[in-house]
Amino acid sequence: MTTEVDTTDKQAAFPNIADKLDAMKIRMESVSAMSAFVQAAELRSFKLAGQQFGLSSSAIGKTIAKLEEQLGVRLFHRSTRAIRLTAEGEMFFDRCRHILSQMEAAEAELAHTTAAPRGRLRVAVPFSLDLLTPLLGAFSEKYPEIELDLDFNDRMVDVIDDGFDAVIRSGEVTDSRLMHVKLGEFSNLLVAAPSYIARFGEPRIASDLINHRLLHHRFYDTGKLGGWDPIVPEGMVLPVTLAATSLEPLIRFAEAGHGIAWLPDFAVAARIRTGVLQEVLPGSQKRTRAFRLLWPRSKTPPPKLSAFVKFMTEAIRSGLHANFG
Repeated sequence: MTTEVDTTDKQAAFPNIADKLDAMKIRMESVSAMSAFVQAAELRSFKLAGQQFGLSSSAIGKTIAKLEEQLGVRLFHRSTRAIRLTAEGEMFFDRCRHILSQMEAAEAELAHTTAAPRGRLRVAVPFSLDLLTPLLGAFSEKYPEIELDLDFNDRMVDVIDDGFDAVIRSGEVTDSRLMHVKLGEFSNLLVAAPSYIARFGEPRIASDLINHRLLHHRFYDTGKLGGWDPIVPEGMVLPVTLAATSLEPLIRFAEAGHGIAWLPDFAVAARIRTGVLQEVLPGSQKRTRAFRLLWPRSKTPPPKLSAFVKFMTEAIRSGLHANFG
């Protein structure tokens, strides 16, 4: 039975072990010798260690003897019945286990990073074609071996329980099972087509909205209408000309001059620049919200997910900056 010795004490007592180990060139044969040594130390048997490598006990013994010669110390006390570590051997054992575990981790990381991104990737994205569709197309072109399975919707999905690899959405993240990255910030705007303003006039203050045709977003999960705060005073009841559970039809109805809509700035920025839509009550106070990319927490996410997170993070940030920067 070996005696427990604190690593710090062992380093102080046998500094030459650390020096010689650091000086050794980690060639393949050195790694093999360290592996054989660790196995023999853990199993307390050259014979059992040899069985792990398909070698004889004498081959393991010769490998360790050569290692001892390189280090200039004895690593084992040997007897006809058993082997046990010397104090120097215990010091060397700690170092070898650390080195081998680090090498295994490095190999695993390298295999992970060099694996080609491929396979099915299921992603939920908000129904806003202007910002996301071109980026998703560019991602698909760059990674042709990834099969994108896109769920365009404006409902609040459960990333894990609904089986998604990644989700793009607004709001805060409270689920500890998820990783996330903030892509940017956005605000909602009141917008209408110039043709609508020509027909019905332009609201000057928030209370004027009660005399207008208003296009609302209705939440799919709850059935409630989205609030128009902070523009609309508390207690003010807005008329409902039309309600939809997706942003895209609201944009189309607004473009066609059917009413005033309350829409995310990233969804209408290009239309405002080209004059298809114009902002209503442009000086009003706006509430800022975060735009995020979320995915299930994992120490080693698959290459297809890592590629998607990196690509979309850079692309969406760039797109938001181009629109509003």
